[in-house]
Amino acid sequence: MHFFMDKSAKKLHHANEFGKQAILLLIVQGLHAAATALSSTFVNVYLWKISNNYITIASFALSHQIAGALTFFLAGKWVKEYNKMNSLRLGVVLSGAFYLLILLLQEKAIHYVLLLGALQGIAAGFFWLAFNVVYFEITDRDNRDKFNGWAGLLSSLAGMLAPWISGIIITQMKDEVGYMFIFAVSLGIFFVAAVISFFLTKREVQDHYEWFHGFRQLGEKGNVWRKVMPALTAQGFREGVFAFLIALLVFKATSSELRLGNFSLVTSGVALVSYWVAGKILKPSNRSLLMLLGTIALIAFILPLFIALSYPIILIFGIGTAVFLPYFVVPMTSSVFDIIGKTQESAQHRVEYVVLRETGLNLGRILGTVLFIIVLAIFGQNNALIMTVLILIIGSTPLVAWMFMRNLLDQHERNVKPFKPYEGRSQK
Repeated sequence: MHFFMDKSAKKLHHANEFGKQAILLLIVQGLHAAATALSSTFVNVYLWKISNNYITIASFALSHQIAGALTFFLAGKWVKEYNKMNSLRLGVVLSGAFYLLILLLQEKAIHYVLLLGALQGIAAGFFWLAFNVVYFEITDRDNRDKFNGWAGLLSSLAGMLAPWISGIIITQMKDEVGYMFIFAVSLGIFFVAAVISFFLTKREVQDHYEWFHGFRQLGEKGNVWRKVMPALTAQGFREGVFAFLIALLVFKATSSELRLGNFSLVTSGVALVSYWVAGKILKPSNRSLLMLLGTIALIAFILPLFIALSYPIILIFGIGTAVFLPYFVVPMTSSVFDIIGKTQESAQHRVEYVVLRETGLNLGRILGTVLFIIVLAIFGQNNALIMTVLILIIGSTPLVAWMFMRNLLDQHERNVKPFKPYEGRSQK
């Protein structure tokens, strides 16, 4: 259940549909995804072409992850006690500022990867903290899978078209001109998203933010978060590395931005359909089974990489991942937010629990990226077998997440209890 539904959402609550605010939030998220997809993949490739070094790109990602984790923790008070919509808007604005700096620095950006990664992480922290809290407030247990399905569909649509268009533009123009052009377009899209975000109404302001409320749950014997936290860490372990590594492997295998764009077009097109299907068929009653099947399939599609890290093999891996990843991500996301909304007490502390959730994910991302850096520092960056074994180890962690969540999902399904909405303080 949720608490701060706008009037439209309340009317549609039992109809398993969305209100106006949910639709606007999806639009902002879609624009954010489009701007990010247009350039984020090629930021890594741009830095790779300058440095030709996996560890440099991993360090860029690591600074992003650490700064994002700290921002989530520190911004929690602002989001709970003041205006969470301004946090969302600031995240969009800082994302635009990141691309503006890339435009200004150009090849000199390689000397500032840690600072640039930190700026991007801070932007992501402000945006996703506010987004996740607002998402929780305007959805409920009945339509949360549907919302996540639509959010995944929009992200997949952006991920399908934007990198493909970027690849064509970069190929047709001189490299540096093409890269600068797509970074400028991303800056413009972030500006549009910031404007549209002002049509999202202010949310209810809550009571005092308790800095360590979420973390105290981990010290309570039998508390549900003692299983949720390691599951989230296992989820983030995969996300942190795969977010930058797969695109680099494709580019290294092809030396072509156009082929990388085509890879994104195919895999994101498949993911778009898969997220749509997942949004239709996933229910609280079948989340555990579909999550297990999706996880096993994700691991199975890594195995062909042991044949060769060639473009056709990576494409097979990418398509398989696109088909089955929604059946891991959507149940995982929906079930954790259901746990946050299970009781009146937990929903009153939803900001603290969203911060706890992101801490688990970011901890996993940081640990995964640190492992990646350490392994490559020891064994070198050109050992294909070591790279593939590392991908298998990191890519198998969703199974760990399912193992922690499986009994929890069943228990949650049996013990859900209705309660009265929490009345927050007046808006600010």
